Amino acid sequence: MTLSETNLHLFKAFVLGIVEGLTEFLPVSSTGHLILVGEWINFQSTESKVFEVVIQLGAVLAVVWVFRARIMQLLIGAARQDPVELSFVRNLAIAFFPAAVIGAIFISQIKALFFHPGVVVVMLVLGGIIMLWVERPSAIKKAPRAMLLETISWRQALAVGCAQCLAMIPGTSRSGATIIGGMLAGIERKTATEFSFFLAIPTMFGAAAYDTYRHAAELSQADTLAIAVGFVMAFLSGLLVIRGLLRFIARHTYRVFGWYRIVLGVLVGVFIF
Repeated sequence: MTLSETNLHLFKAFVLGIVEGLTEFLPVSSTGHLILVGEWINFQSTESKVFEVVIQLGAVLAVVWVFRARIMQLLIGAARQDPVELSFVRNLAIAFFPAAVIGAIFISQIKALFFHPGVVVVMLVLGGIIMLWVERPSAIKKAPRAMLLETISWRQALAVGCAQCLAMIPGTSRSGATIIGGMLAGIERKTATEFSFFLAIPTMFGAAAYDTYRHAAELSQADTLAIAVGFVMAFLSGLLVIRGLLRFIARHTYRVFGWYRIVLGVLVGVFIF
């Protein structure tokens, strides 16, 4: 690459890092947005197989930073065999397991089959419709059974883990699938959101480590620099979104995101087809 081409490439990585951080924890599909924006700005390079996954670590580190006190409490409590903290660790492991198994076996086939703007459009609209259906006033008539992270049952954790598997299809949204899956399983909205944040830590660390291991030999110095730029921007923008989303969900439903998904999907679909 020439100097101008390198600078343009890094600027595109900068933009995609911000997109990742802004969309990773909103139920709008970060992967779907990365694919759409990547197509729009023509971001193509040898690191594309790992770029999207690795920069997600920046957003996940934002979760670690925001919840650092709770994570430390969890680690100390688990080390001391505290039953409440051990139950929380067990639930995270249960929720992590389905996607870990499915991803390890089928991720190559999933990427080859589904990583296309057309799939993103369909899943954006479908996910938005489901979100509106779940958030309608009559959808959950009885009070949620789990109001706190510590009261989530292993069955509810398994339901969230199974829902997370759907997020391997771009346009679905990992956070959206796990949050809505949790709500349908009887977890209160804000608690389901927090559990989704914690579940992102092992899920995204595992996905990034796996993809980096598989494709590390393909990376050049320029590729590594682009990943670093995207990583940093995903971390910084992720910090803003996490705090803002928790404040928003304390007072509002996810309906606005459902409508956003539908409108975006329709607009992109019209543009593509």
